[in-house]
Amino acid sequence: MITVSDTRTPETDSGGDLLAQLIAGAGHAVVSREIVRDDVEAIRGALQRALATEACRAVMLTGGTGTSPRDVTPEAVRPLLERELPGFGELFRMLSFQEIGPAAMLSRAFAGSRSGKVVFGLPGSPAAIRLAMERLALPELGHLVGEATKRMGQHAHKH
Repeated sequence: MITVSDTRTPETDSGGDLLAQLIAGAGHAVVSREIVRDDVEAIRGALQRALATEACRAVMLTGGTGTSPRDVTPEAVRPLLERELPGFGELFRMLSFQEIGPAAMLSRAFAGSRSGKVVFGLPGSPAAIRLAMERLALPELGHLVGEATKRMGQHAHKH
């Protein structure tokens, strides 16, 4: 779990706290948790540390997915992904639109995989984290991890 923020501390990371609660509540372990500043190299370093953790099967980043100049999480992470999962961002924005209206288009939430592990880039707001996790990520997490860890050429079924 990685919180991307120039202002959050372990004491004020309410989005990260909620994300950890949702992950644990769904029966998954939070293997590591880190807060990094809105900086491409800092984000990449945190992602690479998480991906190198053997027990890690999925990395959740929260924050830095908006449209301000400091929001660089997609730019930091996307080039490192081996595969993108465009449906996650599309569905997140559709569901978000139903809740908040056209401001949903400002989200650059994304998902993909790297090194056999799933990577999610979530917004930082607790409401958006809850929506993304409860409606999309958690219901499919086991399936996504299973697909990401398959070797090329071994497909149980096609979608």
